[in-house]
Amino acid sequence: MPEHPTPTAGPLVLGASGHIGQMFQTLWAKGLWPDDALPLWHARGGTADVVWDIGSAPCPPLDARPNGLIVLAGKTSGTAADLAVNSQIAAAALDLARDRQLGPVILCSSVAVYGNQDGPWSEQTPPAPASPYGQAKACMEHVAANHPHPNAVLRIANVAGADALTQNARHGPVSLTHGADGTIPKRMYIGPQTLAQVMLRALDHMTNTTTGLGPLNVAAPGSTRMDDLLAAAGAAWRLTPGEIGLADVPLCLNKMQGLFDLPPQTGTPATLIAQARAAGWDIAT
Repeated sequence: MPEHPTPTAGPLVLGASGHIGQMFQTLWAKGLWPDDALPLWHARGGTADVVWDIGSAPCPPLDARPNGLIVLAGKTSGTAADLAVNSQIAAAALDLARDRQLGPVILCSSVAVYGNQDGPWSEQTPPAPASPYGQAKACMEHVAANHPHPNAVLRIANVAGADALTQNARHGPVSLTHGADGTIPKRMYIGPQTLAQVMLRALDHMTNTTTGLGPLNVAAPGSTRMDDLLAAAGAAWRLTPGEIGLADVPLCLNKMQGLFDLPPQTGTPATLIAQARAAGWDIAT
Protein backbone atom coordinates (compact mmCIF):
# COMPACT_ATOMS: atom_id res chain seq x y z
CA MET A 1 0.00 0.00 0.00
CA PRO A 2 1.42 3.45 -0.87
CA GLU A 3 2.62 5.62 1.98
CA HIS A 4 -0.05 8.08 3.08
CA PRO A 5 0.51 11.78 3.71
CA THR A 6 0.02 12.81 7.33
CA PRO A 7 -3.75 12.72 7.96
CA THR A 8 -5.47 15.89 9.11
CA ALA A 9 -8.69 14.23 10.21
CA GLY A 10 -10.02 11.10 11.82
CA PRO A 11 -11.88 8.53 9.74
CA LEU A 12 -14.42 9.31 7.06
CA VAL A 13 -17.63 7.72 8.37
CA LEU A 14 -19.83 6.72 5.44
CA GLY A 15 -23.48 6.44 6.42
CA ALA A 16 -23.28 8.71 9.46
CA SER A 17 -26.97 9.60 9.17
CA GLY A 18 -27.98 6.02 10.01
CA HIS A 19 -28.70 4.73 13.48
CA ILE A 20 -25.19 3.80 14.57
CA GLY A 21 -23.78 6.83 12.75
CA GLN A 22 -26.05 9.11 14.76
CA MET A 23 -24.93 7.39 17.95
CA PHE A 24 -21.31 7.98 16.96
CA GLN A 25 -22.02 11.65 16.26
CA THR A 26 -23.66 11.99 19.67
CA LEU A 27 -20.60 10.49 21.34
CA TRP A 28 -18.38 12.95 19.48
CA ALA A 29 -20.58 15.92 20.42
CA LYS A 30 -20.44 14.90 24.11
CA GLY A 31 -16.66 14.47 24.09
CA LEU A 32 -17.01 10.70 24.51
CA TRP A 33 -15.50 9.65 21.16
CA PRO A 34 -12.40 7.52 21.88
CA ASP A 35 -10.03 9.68 19.80
CA ASP A 36 -9.16 13.35 19.42
CA ALA A 37 -9.01 13.44 15.62
CA LEU A 38 -12.18 14.93 14.11
CA PRO A 39 -14.14 12.40 12.02
CA LEU A 40 -15.64 13.43 8.70
CA TRP A 41 -19.36 12.63 8.72
CA HIS A 42 -20.99 11.54 5.46
CA ALA A 43 -24.63 11.53 4.34
CA ARG A 44 -26.48 11.33 1.03
CA GLY A 45 -27.77 14.87 1.47
CA GLY A 46 -28.09 17.76 3.90
CA THR A 47 -25.23 19.55 5.61
CA ALA A 48 -22.86 16.67 6.39
CA ASP A 49 -19.09 17.14 6.02
CA VAL A 50 -19.22 14.94 2.91
CA VAL A 51 -22.41 14.76 0.83
CA TRP A 52 -22.30 11.84 -1.59
CA ASP A 53 -24.88 9.53 -3.10
CA ILE A 54 -22.62 6.47 -3.12
CA GLY A 55 -22.62 4.63 -6.41
CA SER A 56 -24.47 7.26 -8.41
CA ALA A 57 -21.60 9.71 -8.86
CA PRO A 58 -17.92 10.08 -7.92
CA CYS A 59 -17.17 11.20 -4.39
CA PRO A 60 -16.62 14.98 -4.28
CA PRO A 61 -13.27 16.43 -3.18
CA LEU A 62 -12.62 16.17 0.56
CA ASP A 63 -11.69 19.18 2.67
CA ALA A 64 -9.36 17.06 4.78
CA ARG A 65 -7.59 13.76 4.31
CA PRO A 66 -9.09 11.09 6.59
CA ASN A 67 -6.97 8.40 8.22
CA GLY A 68 -9.26 5.64 6.93
CA LEU A 69 -12.88 4.85 6.16
CA ILE A 70 -15.59 3.39 8.42
CA VAL A 71 -18.47 2.17 6.27
CA LEU A 72 -21.79 2.16 8.13
CA ALA A 73 -23.87 2.81 5.01
CA GLY A 74 -26.07 0.03 3.71
CA LYS A 75 -29.44 -1.68 3.98
CA THR A 76 -30.64 -4.11 6.64
CA SER A 77 -33.98 -5.12 5.13
CA GLY A 78 -35.78 -5.46 1.81
CA THR A 79 -35.57 -7.75 -1.17
CA ALA A 80 -32.41 -9.45 -2.34
CA ALA A 81 -32.10 -6.73 -4.96
CA ASP A 82 -32.43 -4.04 -2.27
CA LEU A 83 -29.83 -5.71 -0.08
CA ALA A 84 -27.37 -6.05 -2.97
CA VAL A 85 -26.55 -2.38 -2.43
CA ASN A 86 -24.36 -3.46 0.50
CA SER A 87 -21.86 -5.01 -1.90
CA GLN A 88 -22.03 -2.00 -4.21
CA ILE A 89 -21.31 0.39 -1.34
CA ALA A 90 -18.40 -1.74 -0.14
CA ALA A 91 -16.85 -1.79 -3.61
CA ALA A 92 -17.29 1.98 -4.00
CA ALA A 93 -15.70 2.66 -0.60
CA LEU A 94 -12.75 0.38 -1.28
CA ASP A 95 -12.20 1.93 -4.71
CA LEU A 96 -12.36 5.44 -3.21
CA ALA A 97 -9.81 4.62 -0.50
CA ARG A 98 -7.47 2.96 -3.02
CA ASP A 99 -7.70 5.64 -5.69
CA ARG A 100 -7.24 8.60 -3.31
CA GLN A 101 -4.94 6.88 -0.81
CA LEU A 102 -7.32 7.51 2.10
CA GLY A 103 -6.15 4.72 4.37
CA PRO A 104 -7.63 1.33 5.27
CA VAL A 105 -11.34 0.54 5.25
CA ILE A 106 -13.63 -0.85 7.94
CA LEU A 107 -16.68 -2.66 6.57
CA CYS A 108 -19.60 -3.73 8.75
CA SER A 109 -20.78 -7.29 8.36
CA SER A 110 -22.84 -9.25 10.90
CA VAL A 111 -22.91 -12.49 12.86
CA ALA A 112 -25.91 -13.23 10.62
CA VAL A 113 -23.42 -14.66 8.10
CA TYR A 114 -23.07 -17.72 10.37
CA GLY A 115 -26.77 -18.58 10.23
CA ASN A 116 -27.98 -21.26 12.66
CA GLN A 117 -25.09 -23.70 12.40
CA ASP A 118 -23.44 -25.24 15.44
CA GLY A 119 -20.69 -23.25 17.08
CA PRO A 120 -18.35 -22.01 18.19
CA TRP A 121 -18.25 -19.53 15.32
CA SER A 122 -14.74 -18.35 14.54
CA GLU A 123 -13.55 -16.37 11.56
CA GLN A 124 -12.62 -19.70 9.94
CA THR A 125 -16.22 -20.97 10.18
CA PRO A 126 -17.65 -21.03 6.64
CA PRO A 127 -20.58 -18.62 6.30
CA ALA A 128 -23.99 -20.33 6.16
CA PRO A 129 -26.46 -17.42 6.26
CA ALA A 130 -30.10 -18.31 6.88
CA SER A 131 -31.63 -14.94 6.04
CA PRO A 132 -31.52 -12.58 3.03
CA TYR A 133 -29.68 -10.04 5.19
CA GLY A 134 -27.04 -12.59 6.16
CA GLN A 135 -26.71 -13.66 2.53
CA ALA A 136 -26.20 -10.05 1.45
CA LYS A 137 -23.49 -9.55 4.06
CA ALA A 138 -21.76 -12.75 2.95
CA CYS A 139 -21.74 -11.40 -0.62
CA MET A 140 -20.28 -8.13 0.64
CA GLU A 141 -17.55 -10.04 2.45
CA HIS A 142 -16.68 -11.75 -0.83
CA VAL A 143 -16.25 -8.35 -2.47
CA ALA A 144 -13.92 -7.24 0.32
CA ALA A 145 -11.88 -10.44 0.24
CA ASN A 146 -11.20 -9.98 -3.46
CA HIS A 147 -10.31 -6.28 -3.32
CA PRO A 148 -6.60 -5.38 -3.11
CA HIS A 149 -7.05 -2.45 -0.71
CA PRO A 150 -6.44 -3.20 2.99
CA ASN A 151 -9.70 -3.74 4.84
CA ALA A 152 -11.31 -5.36 7.84
CA VAL A 153 -14.78 -6.90 7.74
CA LEU A 154 -16.30 -6.72 11.22
CA ARG A 155 -18.83 -9.45 11.98
CA ILE A 156 -20.61 -7.41 14.61
CA ALA A 157 -22.93 -8.81 17.27
CA ASN A 158 -25.81 -6.75 18.68
CA VAL A 159 -25.07 -3.08 19.34
CA ALA A 160 -26.72 -1.88 22.54
CA GLY A 161 -29.15 0.89 21.73
CA ALA A 162 -29.40 -0.05 18.06
CA ASP A 163 -30.60 -3.67 18.12
CA ALA A 164 -34.24 -4.78 17.99
CA LEU A 165 -34.48 -5.56 21.72
CA THR A 166 -33.30 -2.19 22.99
CA GLN A 167 -35.20 -0.34 20.27
CA ASN A 168 -38.43 -2.09 21.21
CA ALA A 169 -37.71 -1.46 24.88
CA ARG A 170 -37.84 2.28 24.27
CA HIS A 171 -41.60 1.98 23.85
CA GLY A 172 -42.15 -1.24 25.92
CA PRO A 173 -43.25 -3.42 27.40
CA VAL A 174 -41.24 -5.94 25.41
CA SER A 175 -42.61 -9.42 24.71
CA LEU A 176 -39.64 -11.64 25.55
CA THR A 177 -39.89 -15.20 24.25
CA HIS A 178 -38.59 -18.00 26.45
CA GLY A 179 -38.16 -21.69 25.71
CA ALA A 180 -40.48 -24.45 26.89
CA ASP A 181 -38.05 -25.20 29.73
CA GLY A 182 -37.98 -21.53 30.77
CA THR A 183 -34.68 -20.74 29.04
CA ILE A 184 -34.17 -17.01 28.47
CA PRO A 185 -32.06 -16.47 25.32
CA LYS A 186 -28.60 -14.95 25.62
CA ARG A 187 -26.99 -12.76 23.03
CA MET A 188 -23.60 -11.14 22.59
CA TYR A 189 -23.56 -7.35 22.64
CA ILE A 190 -21.21 -4.44 22.31
CA GLY A 191 -21.72 -0.86 23.42
CA PRO A 192 -21.41 1.98 20.89
CA GLN A 193 -18.35 3.47 22.60
CA THR A 194 -16.57 0.13 22.65
CA LEU A 195 -17.53 -0.46 19.01
CA ALA A 196 -16.03 2.89 18.02
CA GLN A 197 -12.89 2.04 19.97
CA VAL A 198 -12.52 -1.31 18.19
CA MET A 199 -13.01 0.34 14.80
CA LEU A 200 -10.40 3.02 15.48
CA ARG A 201 -7.92 0.46 16.81
CA ALA A 202 -8.48 -1.68 13.72
CA LEU A 203 -7.73 1.29 11.48
CA ASP A 204 -4.56 2.03 13.45
CA HIS A 205 -3.47 -1.61 13.25
CA MET A 206 -3.94 -1.77 9.49
CA THR A 207 -2.20 1.57 8.99
CA ASN A 208 0.79 0.45 11.02
CA THR A 209 1.06 -2.98 9.41
CA THR A 210 -0.10 -1.90 5.89
CA THR A 211 -2.14 -5.11 5.74
CA GLY A 212 -5.82 -5.89 6.14
CA LEU A 213 -7.42 -7.83 8.96
CA GLY A 214 -9.99 -9.75 6.95
CA PRO A 215 -13.06 -11.00 8.85
CA LEU A 216 -13.14 -10.16 12.55
CA ASN A 217 -15.77 -11.20 15.09
CA VAL A 218 -16.67 -8.18 17.21
CA ALA A 219 -18.53 -8.22 20.53
CA ALA A 220 -17.85 -7.45 24.15
CA PRO A 221 -16.77 -10.51 26.15
CA GLY A 222 -19.51 -12.78 27.48
CA SER A 223 -23.15 -13.43 26.64
CA THR A 224 -25.97 -11.38 28.14
CA ARG A 225 -29.39 -12.69 29.10
CA MET A 226 -32.01 -10.56 27.41
CA ASP A 227 -33.99 -10.07 30.62
CA ASP A 228 -30.83 -8.92 32.43
CA LEU A 229 -30.25 -6.27 29.76
CA LEU A 230 -33.86 -5.09 30.04
CA ALA A 231 -33.60 -4.98 33.82
CA ALA A 232 -30.43 -2.86 33.62
CA ALA A 233 -32.32 -0.48 31.34
CA GLY A 234 -35.29 -0.22 33.67
CA ALA A 235 -37.49 -1.48 30.84
CA ALA A 236 -40.78 -3.34 31.17
CA TRP A 237 -41.23 -6.78 29.63
CA ARG A 238 -43.46 -9.80 29.69
CA LEU A 239 -42.41 -13.41 29.17
CA THR A 240 -44.04 -15.38 26.37
CA PRO A 241 -43.42 -19.09 25.71
CA GLY A 242 -42.33 -19.94 22.19
CA GLU A 243 -39.51 -20.94 19.86
CA ILE A 244 -36.31 -19.08 20.77
CA GLY A 245 -34.01 -20.48 18.07
CA LEU A 246 -30.46 -20.29 19.41
CA ALA A 247 -30.36 -20.19 23.21
CA ASP A 248 -26.93 -18.56 23.01
CA VAL A 249 -24.71 -17.16 20.26
CA PRO A 250 -21.47 -19.20 20.15
CA LEU A 251 -19.21 -16.41 18.88
CA CYS A 252 -15.47 -16.93 19.29
CA LEU A 253 -13.60 -13.69 20.10
CA ASN A 254 -10.05 -15.04 20.22
CA LYS A 255 -8.85 -13.08 17.17
CA MET A 256 -10.30 -9.77 18.36
CA GLN A 257 -9.09 -10.24 21.93
CA GLY A 258 -5.62 -11.07 20.65
CA LEU A 259 -5.57 -7.70 18.90
CA PHE A 260 -7.44 -5.39 21.29
CA ASP A 261 -8.12 -7.28 24.59
CA LEU A 262 -11.44 -5.81 25.69
CA PRO A 263 -11.92 -6.06 29.48
CA PRO A 264 -14.83 -8.17 30.81
CA GLN A 265 -16.71 -5.14 32.18
CA THR A 266 -17.35 -3.88 28.64
CA GLY A 267 -19.90 -6.70 28.28
CA THR A 268 -21.88 -6.25 31.50
CA PRO A 269 -25.54 -5.17 31.18
CA ALA A 270 -24.82 -2.03 33.21
CA THR A 271 -21.97 -0.95 30.90
CA LEU A 272 -23.89 -1.77 27.74
CA ILE A 273 -26.89 0.31 28.82
CA ALA A 274 -24.71 3.16 30.09
CA GLN A 275 -22.96 3.34 26.71
CA ALA A 276 -26.26 3.21 24.84
CA ARG A 277 -27.59 6.10 26.93
CA ALA A 278 -24.39 8.08 26.41
CA ALA A 279 -24.95 7.69 22.66
CA GLY A 280 -28.51 9.04 22.81
CA TRP A 281 -30.66 5.96 23.51
CA ASP A 282 -33.10 5.85 26.42
CA ILE A 283 -36.51 4.61 27.49
CA ALA A 284 -39.28 6.83 26.10
CA THR A 285 -41.30 8.61 28.78
